[in-house]
Amino acid sequence: MHLYIAEKPSLGRAIAAALPGPHQKGQGWIRCGTGENAATVSWCIGHLLEPAEPARYNPAWKKWRQEDLPMFPDKWEVMPKESVQQQLKVLESLIRQAKTIIHAGDPDREGQLLVDEVIRYFGASAPVQRILINDLTPAAVARAIQSPRDNREFRRLSHSALARQRADWLYGINLTRFYTLSYQRQGEQGVYSVGRVQTPVLGLVVERDNTIEHFQPKPYYRIEARFKAQEEEADQQTFTARWQPNEQFQDYLDEENRLLNREVAEQIADSVRNRPGTITESRFRDRSEAPPLPFSLSALQIEAGRLFRMGAKDVLDTAQNLYERHQLITYPRSDCRYLPEGHYSQREQVIRAIARVAPDLEEACNGADLDRRTAAWNDKQVDAHHAIIPTSRPTPNGKLSAAEEKIYGLISRYYLMQFAPDAVHREGKLTVRVSEHQFRATETAILVPGWKTLELKLREGRNEPDKTPLPRLEKGEPVFCEESSLTERKTQPPQHFTDATLLSAMTNIARFVTDTELRKTLRETDGLGTEATRAAIIDTLFKRDYLYRDSRHIRATDKAKALISALPESVSRPDRTAVWEANLESIRRGEGDPRKFLDTLKEEIRGFLDKPQGRPTVDSERAGTTSTEAQPHCPKCRAPMLERDGKFGRFFACTRYPDCRGTRPLEEATPQDGTGQKPIPCPHCFSPLVRRKGKKGWFWGCSNFPGCRQTLDDDNGKPAVRLRKST
Repeated sequence: MHLYIAEKPSLGRAIAAALPGPHQKGQGWIRCGTGENAATVSWCIGHLLEPAEPARYNPAWKKWRQEDLPMFPDKWEVMPKESVQQQLKVLESLIRQAKTIIHAGDPDREGQLLVDEVIRYFGASAPVQRILINDLTPAAVARAIQSPRDNREFRRLSHSALARQRADWLYGINLTRFYTLSYQRQGEQGVYSVGRVQTPVLGLVVERDNTIEHFQPKPYYRIEARFKAQEEEADQQTFTARWQPNEQFQDYLDEENRLLNREVAEQIADSVRNRPGTITESRFRDRSEAPPLPFSLSALQIEAGRLFRMGAKDVLDTAQNLYERHQLITYPRSDCRYLPEGHYSQREQVIRAIARVAPDLEEACNGADLDRRTAAWNDKQVDAHHAIIPTSRPTPNGKLSAAEEKIYGLISRYYLMQFAPDAVHREGKLTVRVSEHQFRATETAILVPGWKTLELKLREGRNEPDKTPLPRLEKGEPVFCEESSLTERKTQPPQHFTDATLLSAMTNIARFVTDTELRKTLRETDGLGTEATRAAIIDTLFKRDYLYRDSRHIRATDKAKALISALPESVSRPDRTAVWEANLESIRRGEGDPRKFLDTLKEEIRGFLDKPQGRPTVDSERAGTTSTEAQPHCPKCRAPMLERDGKFGRFFACTRYPDCRGTRPLEEATPQDGTGQKPIPCPHCFSPLVRRKGKKGWFWGCSNFPGCRQTLDDDNGKPAVRLRKST
């Protein structure tokens, strides 16, 4: 039996449809054909296996303890995901019967690993072939089936994906536990999750919020002058131009070339008023603009967020419903905006279906130029998936919701744009020199709207009056400055992130990286996260109390700000993703060693744990006291203590109650055990030290005793640098 293993059910059904009949369907499989050429098609449902939990490697790792860090498994293990165990059992049975296995995962890093790990998990002995399917049209699937390759050719791609998976485990598990335990020792509750992707995303939001919070508006000045052509017949040929700064005024400009000095602005305005000038540049042209490409998932989420204020996850869920339930659009989790050339032949059926499903687009469908072919159809640009477009299905499976209608209509509009004329813009520019000053006037207008008639506009968009066209003056013509004026404005802070702008930042993360080489690497990859995970990453940050919504804006919580301020910059910046991607690409090409990549990461993690570059601070207002620094620390665990009302009056109680029941009297403001001063970490496990009195006097011991038995001598109320001699 030949066994095809697809990445997902929809791909499995497409493969089965391209194989000879008869077809017999079962739970999780489709049998095709008879005799020696019989084949069975089955599928994964995303990852059927996941990296094992820490307790699987060591039962002691189940409990979160600082002395167990770092956690580096000696031998990596995976375990079945509970939600898909039934399908895994189906595949186990089929793999054991197979004479040949055909790997039909998506032709990308994760698609390779996803099927490889299942084959490896069951120790398959049958030879494994690989087919690459980019397009689910029957002809394209049939071609792929006829061109199998040896799966061993793709082992480096699998090694790259496996290295990424294990690196994320090491990084996320160790740093999350380390920073969570650090916070808990200061009285905070909950988990402080750290991850290679989610933490830089959180860092973007925190940095934006902090920039806005500390923004100091500054006045700047805009200088404009009204010019008139000096020829006799040019009575109506007047125009307004804006002053352009040059090197002479660099000392008075900010980083955005805005003039900050009012006195200088007034001098410039006065110096050009009633003075002659000359046109030094005259450019007028009609510029064609091709339609935008069809959507990838991120592009769809960004545009739907901008137009409809839909969250990223809402857009993905709606698109998934249109794909799975209604079968009205193609695979939605795509990172590609191009289409296979073979799809061009389906344009008539697709456009007829759009007219049926979305009657408001019927006129646009009737006016579509079916002979037009834009750059969207390009096999060389199609990788694992193609762009999201409508299917040829003419009716939904039930009534569409309002959100589904909006998303289907938006996807359809971008498909129909491919069959509409180019938009034509009329553009003009005049540059004037008056003495040593330069002024510029521009005009732009839409001459032929073309595909822009299909473009949706924001409801709140204002209809601005048409600007007066610029006079058609030639270079060298004289003009006269009739009037000049200056306007004072205030610099504005950046806007808080919205779903659309945060997704855009994640997709184009390279612009937040200063290192040139790293920026180049990030431009060549998919940015932070993937098309399929970005919405889930943002959603996770909300669930973990790192983000909250303020109307349509996304803001960082105090918990998020405290965490980012405590983390080393290398953890909270996107640069690490670029470094990892460069290493993973090197592994894929066979130039890099995955073991060396993980060993280097382990050393980095040890560095974070041994030399933390910041310690989390408790928000004193949320803790219900004026300052944790002013309060003593628990004599048992060194967590901060708070005043409480008790049966016999007020007292200090540990903030970790009921896990810790440490108390001390209120009058004991500066306890001798050293817990009234800032915690000092144990040199062995970094738990706080506590001053204790023994037979030979005071000494310092680890608060994690008996888990850690580290001791130091006392040096006038402080721990000595040297370790205490054992007695």
